[in-house]
Amino acid sequence: MQRYFLNEMDFQGQTVTITGDDFHHIARVMRMEPGERIITVKGSGMAAVTEISEITNDTVIGNILEWKNEEKELPVQVTIASGLPKGDKLEYIVQKGTELGAYKFIPFIAARSVVKWDHKKVGKKLERLQKISKEAAEQSHRTVVPSVTEPMSIAQLTELASEYDHSLIAFEEEAKRGETSVLASVLENIRAGQSILFVFGPEGGLAEKEIEKLTSSGFVACGLGPRILRTETAPLYALSAVSYHVELLR
Repeated sequence: MQRYFLNEMDFQGQTVTITGDDFHHIARVMRMEPGERIITVKGSGMAAVTEISEITNDTVIGNILEWKNEEKELPVQVTIASGLPKGDKLEYIVQKGTELGAYKFIPFIAARSVVKWDHKKVGKKLERLQKISKEAAEQSHRTVVPSVTEPMSIAQLTELASEYDHSLIAFEEEAKRGETSVLASVLENIRAGQSILFVFGPEGGLAEKEIEKLTSSGFVACGLGPRILRTETAPLYALSAVSYHVELLR
């Protein structure tokens, strides 16, 4: 069944009202008809099997048949902070990171970020990234749509360390030195309900001064194995490692 994330106000008792892009996808793209069933998800993460009862020119009306008790989310919340990369790499990180269970995405302006967002276009860029996150969450049958924040400065990023149980930096110099224990130790000891803030540099990595600022604020640098990963690959490696440790091994 197709899955759609809706606003709380779209649910009225046992009735669901669907408009906008989701209406277009149901009525025009999928060409569904009354009697067909979909999964509708509230912002709180509750999912329901819903039967379409009526399709008008701009609205789909559905009746909730049953609420589902789903466990699709990672037991720990992982926030991905990415130094602004080139091209559409951030879109790729958001899409695939959502599929792998990321809870939140924070773009940040790194010293070696070539890309600079035009302030006038930030709203449209975030709207597109949030749409990518929503569609990836629907495709991967999640119950939560990860949020994407406005780009932060490195100073703003350092202030977030205290809000997380674990704050890590993927640093290629640690990988070159053969560091293997930090991430493994965190994942072996992390408990359900805890959180990780994971920082990844842009192309060219993080500058030494950025590493110093982050580590002095409580972040811990770690390696991600012996190979040097691209800026769009490293977050996916980290999320996969988290999933393996907290879902498959337990």
